[in-house]
Amino acid sequence: MADVPAHAPLFKELKLGRITAPNRIVMAPLTRARSTPGENVQTDLHAVYYSQRAGAGLVITEATNISRQGQGYAWTPGIFSDAQVDGWKPVTDAVHAAGGRIFCQLWHVGAISHNVFHDGAAPVSSSVWTPKGEAFVGDLHPDGPTVAHPEARALSLDEIAGVIEDYRHAAKCADKAGFDGVEFHGANGYLIDQFLRSSVNSRDDAYGGSVENRVRLLVEGVDAVIDVLGADRVGVRLSPAGGAGGSKDENPMETYVAAAKALSGKGLAYLHVVRSGDPENAKVVDAMRKAFDGPFIVNGGFTPEEAAQWIEDGRADAVAFGKLYIANPDLTKRIAMDGPYNDPNPDTFYGGGAKGYTDYPIMDGTAQAAE
Repeated sequence: MADVPAHAPLFKELKLGRITAPNRIVMAPLTRARSTPGENVQTDLHAVYYSQRAGAGLVITEATNISRQGQGYAWTPGIFSDAQVDGWKPVTDAVHAAGGRIFCQLWHVGAISHNVFHDGAAPVSSSVWTPKGEAFVGDLHPDGPTVAHPEARALSLDEIAGVIEDYRHAAKCADKAGFDGVEFHGANGYLIDQFLRSSVNSRDDAYGGSVENRVRLLVEGVDAVIDVLGADRVGVRLSPAGGAGGSKDENPMETYVAAAKALSGKGLAYLHVVRSGDPENAKVVDAMRKAFDGPFIVNGGFTPEEAAQWIEDGRADAVAFGKLYIANPDLTKRIAMDGPYNDPNPDTFYGGGAKGYTDYPIMDGTAQAAE
């Protein structure tokens, strides 16, 4: 009997809601900070970048702001204005022309922000909170490109209702822009996670206290997006490990398994979970897998070999790759050929133009470049 290729599990088809992915190699959402200043619009350069990577079973876009209030990093794109919709259309067209499938990741950073993005107003969160670390403000602040996070204020109940409507509006805009679906960003210490995590959420109303209350905004936001697109065009991302700003949860097994259960039964396209290297975190991820009733995508420093093993073992249905996709636009081909792989250049991760974005070599040794 012939040996089965080590990466074979990664090259099986997978149904993800309304789409059928030809492989189980997902392009993870990757902030690259190259949208136009001010309007936060995508350009023709983004169409090149994403279409180069259309061989992925699914492309998930960089995190994309659902509103002006949702922005917390310089030069990140939005999906709430007509100009932004028009900027994304050439991207989705290019990916589809290359045979790919693309979801837009809907993002509200919450407290991981700075007043410069909000006309001087304080960022918002589940509760009053000052995140650790610094905000990436680019050239918007004289002390930039990074400055300390200011104190965020707590959202009122009326404002929470407004945030949910912002998610609904962003989903409509994503549909107009031609996306196959959206990924609801509930991970990495951003706004939704700031409601989930006990270290941030100190509310005493319907959105705080018990796990059921802390999960409420996640569920209501996802339901609003489902109302627009249908559940089979909606994925969700969660991360039980620590997040931006130093946030954490005292009992991630309880909180994130409850979140996974709350998302079950809706017919979602998938649940996308970020792992860490902590063995206890792996237990939480495995428990979330068992608690969720749909396709399960994992992300977090996987090698192709480990990714194939997780799928073979039933721990995941697909694996999302981040840095490997930055440096290897033809990653699916490279995995099938067992490498070699380009090394990413961290100096060009954030901001800039084509350098370190669309000019990484493909397997034949040439570069796909856009000046």
